[in-house]
Amino acid sequence: MVNLSRLEEIKDLRTVWPHEALDFTPWLAQDDNIALLADAIGLDITVDETESSVGDFNVDIFASETGTDRKIIIENQLEDTNHDHLGKLITYASGKAADVIIWVVKHAREEHKAAIEWLNNHTDEKIGFFLCEIKLYRIGTSEPAVKFEVIEKPNDWTKEVKKNESANGTQQQRYDYWAAFQDYAFQNVQFAKNFNRRKTSMKHWMNFSIGSSACHIAVSQILKRNELDVELYISEDKELFRSLFQNKEAIESDAGLTFDWRELPERKASRIVIEKDAVLDDKNQWNAQFDWLIDVMVKMKKAFRKYL
Repeated sequence: MVNLSRLEEIKDLRTVWPHEALDFTPWLAQDDNIALLADAIGLDITVDETESSVGDFNVDIFASETGTDRKIIIENQLEDTNHDHLGKLITYASGKAADVIIWVVKHAREEHKAAIEWLNNHTDEKIGFFLCEIKLYRIGTSEPAVKFEVIEKPNDWTKEVKKNESANGTQQQRYDYWAAFQDYAFQNVQFAKNFNRRKTSMKHWMNFSIGSSACHIAVSQILKRNELDVELYISEDKELFRSLFQNKEAIESDAGLTFDWRELPERKASRIVIEKDAVLDDKNQWNAQFDWLIDVMVKMKKAFRKYL
């Protein structure tokens, strides 16, 4: 018989993080840790600033959704929810013009669950409030492991975009392609370890975080050219592009790929691209295309990450 250990919950979070601002917030702001929260919620989070000023006060974490202009605030509380923090949450959301508001707590009281639910039901559909509990576990004498449990969220957050008459054929094809790609890709263990699931859209591109606020991996379907693109998209940092270009041979050797390096001096952004011919409207070829995207994306992240 195999001896099985018991999973034990650590009730006192302060045995791991004695102080919210000095211990928990810096821990959560680290790439690997914010990715745990991002995965639980279902979006990619890039931390822009900790203890970010809002008038005379500071929000714990000010962030953005990777690859979009949606702003995120995160307020942490290593205790049960209370009215004081709920008021701060709304104040910070207003001051930062936030689109996504995340309240991370030890325990959510019923009246505050109801308050977040009410806010989600009575605010603009573009605004989303999340209430998440922090859980700590250990097995025997193991190191503690953290889990974020989403207690409240917008009602339609996990619903797929529905087919509607306003979507033209091209938009619907894009949506169907990305939905199928994610369903397929996240069955791949290596891919799932490196990337977080994104909300499916009708855009011709989809962005994936690689843990840097300066750049991300973008995948694009170009229907008019029957082409797939995977690229490292650098938003506004020419110095980063030049630094990467100095290591071009090493990066391409590590990845086993050859890239098209586009500094684009007349634009703010720079792109490092690899392209593939692909018949995008032939669903019989989609899985082979998805395999190529998965392979390239994982290799790109591994090759570029060490230089970021």
